[in-house]
This record gives sequence, C-alpha cells and structure tokens, in this order.
Amino acid sequence: MIPWRSWSWLIGKQCQAIGFSFSDNLLILEQAPLLFVSKQIQHALNLPALFTTETVKDAVTSIRRPFITFVLGGPGSGKGTQCARIASAFGVAHLSAGDLLREEISSKSTNGELIRSIIKEGKIVPSEITVNLIHKAIKSSTADKFLIDGFPRSEENRIAFERIVSFLIGVEPDLVLFFDCPEEEMVKRVLGRNQGRIDDNIETIKKRLKVFEKLNLPVISYYSAKGKVHKISAKGSVDEIFEKVHQLFSSLKEANGFA
Repeated sequence: MIPWRSWSWLIGKQCQAIGFSFSDNLLILEQAPLLFVSKQIQHALNLPALFTTETVKDAVTSIRRPFITFVLGGPGSGKGTQCARIASAFGVAHLSAGDLLREEISSKSTNGELIRSIIKEGKIVPSEITVNLIHKAIKSSTADKFLIDGFPRSEENRIAFERIVSFLIGVEPDLVLFFDCPEEEMVKRVLGRNQGRIDDNIETIKKRLKVFEKLNLPVISYYSAKGKVHKISAKGSVDEIFEKVHQLFSSLKEANGFA
C-alpha cells in the first residue's frame, strides 16, 4: 500500500493542476488521513477508488473561508463593548484576544502564569501564544464570520497571524475596524469600569497607552495602505458610536452575508 504521505503529495499536485490554491491544498490535506474524495472530485483529480466514500462530505465544499474583522483601539476605546453589540446585531462570532489570554491565566497552565506576569507589567504577550489561542478558537467554532478584538497589537503579532492562521485558513483579514479615542478619555473609562482586572490601574494604563502608540499604530498604517481600515470616532455614548458601526456593517450585509 502506498503511504499516506505519498498520496498527500499526489493530491496536492493534482489539486494545483485543476486550479486549487496552495491554501486550499493545505486545508484539504489538514484532514488527512481521514480524507476521502467523492466520485466527482476523484474523477477530476484522477485518483484511485481508495479515496471514494459516500459517507464523508466532499472535501472541497468543506473548505471554510471565514470573514475576519480585526478590531483595534487603545485600552478603554470601547472596542469590546461595540464588538458585543456587533455580534448580537449581525450574527458574528466575537473573539477577544484579551479574554482568551485571561481564560488561559485562569486555567493555571504554564502559559497562563507567563501571560499573567507579562500583562501585569503592561507588556505584549508573545505572538505565538496569542495567535495559537485565536487559531484554536476559530477552528473550534461553527461560525464563518469573526470579530477578533484587540489583535494584532504589533507588527510582530500581524506577521505571526499571517504565518500561522492565514497560512492554514488561507485568508487575510477582510476588514480592520479602528476605534479612535483621545487618550484622556481612554484613561477615564478604564479607571471607571472597576472590573477588578489586574491591568486596570493608572500606572499600567499609562504603560499600555505608550505600548499601543508605539506598536499598534504601525499595524493600522499597514492595513490602511491596503485599503482595509475603517476608522470610527470613539467619542460619545455607546449608542452614538454603535450607530456609526451599524451603518458600516449594514453596508457589508448583502456582499458578505451578514444577518
């Protein structure tokens, strides 16, 4: 019997020959060794009957291309509050990078203890840790539209996402939503929310704002150059800000299947 690795090479070559992209090939091969191809796809790929079954869905139609929105803004800019409302109004899955990290802290894992000490100092968590948590959350979800809240926080984050998640899923973010908020307003909001978070104190907030300005703004500039950034003024009430956000997502509804 020919080893699966040899079959995977054959499938990859044949997929390329009939027009599948490299990322499509990865998604197909990711299902190995349980991958079986329908008769129609078997014929197109010129594969032997070994890969035929009526009990498994066609591998090609199972490929997911999620609509991904990065949501950026400084601490206290209101991005988490607005994401919750977007998720409710438009049926989008909300993944908070901060919440995923805090859940890992609560798990008392080795990574969790490391994350705790880094956040307490107002520093950026290593990209691989955050990206892997996001990738795990995307893979375990049945949703096809995601808000990724508070990520990427740096160019290193962005590059890590492209290397790990975009490489496997085959897409870049479709939209980058940037909540632009004055520094004094962000400080006031963070100190006033009183959620008992370890990073909600004036000293840490000041550090986070400096880190945001130094590291996050280049990410926004990068995606602005690609025409993906939509800037929302984060001044005003929650309802006033959401009205602007709602207009944006309503304009995307028909083209991208928002509810």
